Amino acid sequence: MADSYFPRWRTQPSAAEGRVVNTDERLAWPQMLAMGIQHVVAMFGSTVLAPLLMGFDPNLCIFMSGIGTLLFFVVVGGRVPSYLGSSFAFIGLVIAVTGYGGHGPNLNIPVALGGIIACGVVYAIIGLIVAAVGTKWIETLMPPLVTGAIVCVIGLNLAPIAVKGVSGSNFDSWMALVTVLCVAAVAVFARGMLQRLLILVGLLVAYVIYAIVTNGLGMGKPIDFSIVANAAWFGMPHFTAPAFNAQAMTLLAPIAVILVAENLGHIKAVSAMTGQNLDRYVGRAFIGDGLATIVSGFSGGTGVTTYAENIGVMAVTKIYSTLVFVIAAVIALVLGFSPKFGAVIQTIPGPVLGGVSIVVFGLIAVTGARIWVVNKVDFSDNRNLIVAAVTLVLGAGDFSLKLGGFALGGIGTATFGAIILYALLRRKPAQQPAV
Repeated sequence: MADSYFPRWRTQPSAAEGRVVNTDERLAWPQMLAMGIQHVVAMFGSTVLAPLLMGFDPNLCIFMSGIGTLLFFVVVGGRVPSYLGSSFAFIGLVIAVTGYGGHGPNLNIPVALGGIIACGVVYAIIGLIVAAVGTKWIETLMPPLVTGAIVCVIGLNLAPIAVKGVSGSNFDSWMALVTVLCVAAVAVFARGMLQRLLILVGLLVAYVIYAIVTNGLGMGKPIDFSIVANAAWFGMPHFTAPAFNAQAMTLLAPIAVILVAENLGHIKAVSAMTGQNLDRYVGRAFIGDGLATIVSGFSGGTGVTTYAENIGVMAVTKIYSTLVFVIAAVIALVLGFSPKFGAVIQTIPGPVLGGVSIVVFGLIAVTGARIWVVNKVDFSDNRNLIVAAVTLVLGAGDFSLKLGGFALGGIGTATFGAIILYALLRRKPAQQPAV
C-alpha cells in the first residue's frame, strides 16, 4: 500500500526520559502547544531583527513567517520539520537597492519586494530541478568549502552596517557595547533553554538597562511608550504591494543560491538527528521555501528561510513532530493580528538593536567557519585556500560587478565567485604549499 501524502501521526504518551518523538508522531495536545510556543520564542528574535534592520514591518513579517511555515508544511507533505523565518541573506542587498538609512520605516520597500519575489522564483525553479534529478549536482557545485565561505561572507558583508548603525553618538556606541555584553553574559553564564534564547534574552536585558539610563536617569534618547498605549490590541496586518525593478531583481535573485546552500545544510542536519534519510524531500523543501518567499514578497514581507534556531530546539528536546510547527505557525499568525505587539517591537532602541546586530552578524560569519571545521576542510590544499581567501575578501570588501544592466553586490559576487572558482580549480591536482 502506498504511503499517504501526509503522515498519520501516532500519539506518544510522553517525552519523558529523553525519548525521541519522530516526525510522524506527536505528544498530547497540551504538550504540543507548549512545544509550539517554545519554537515561536526560538524564531522570534531573528525573525523580528531581520525586518527591523531592513526597515520592514516586523509584525507583518511574523505573520508571513506563519503563512510561509504552513505553506512549507503542505508542500513537503508534513515530512520535514522546519520553521520558516526572515532570512538574513537578504539584508545587505535590500539595504543596497533601497538606500535604507537604518532608522524607521523603509520608504522603498516595494522595490525590494520585487527582488525578493524574483529570488523566490529562482529558488522554486531550482527546487523543481532537484525534485527531478536529485541533489548530487548541488553537492558537487557547493561542497562544504564553498557553503562555509558563502555563509561567512554574509556576516562579514553586514559588519559595516552594524557598526555604522551605532556610531551616531558616543552614547549610542557605549549602549551597543553594553548590549553585546548582555548577550555574551547570557550565552556564557545562562543554562538550558535560557541559554538557547541568548539573543532574545540579551536584548530584553539591554532594553531594560537602556530604559533605566534614558527614561529614568535622563541620558540619551528616551524610549517613547506612547505608540504602545495608542496601538489597538487587534487589527489587520499592513500589506505592501511590490514594484518590479529590473536592477533590484537581478541583484536579489542570486540570493537563491545562498538559500539553497543553507536549506540543504539544515535538511542534512535534521536527517542526522532523526536517523531518517530526507534526501527525497529536498526538492520539495526548496519549492516550499521558494513559494513561501514569493508569497511573502507579494504581501510586503521579507524573504524567508528554514531556521537553524528551531533545529537547535529539536536537537535539545528530541521532539521532531512536524505538527509542532503547525502550532507554532498558527501562534505567529495570531501575533501578526496584534498592532500593540508590533508597537512594542518598534520601541526597541537603535543602539540596542545595533548591539544585537554586531553579535548576530558575527555569529553568522563564525557559523561559516564552523562548517569548515565540522567537515574537516583541508586548507593545506592550495585550491581550498584560494577559493576561501578570494571569496572572503570579495564579500567583506563588498566588491561589485556590473555587466550592462546586470549588477552584483558583494554577497552575490562572492557567492558566484566561490562556485565558479571552485569549479575551475577542482579539476587541477592538489598541491602542497611550498615549505
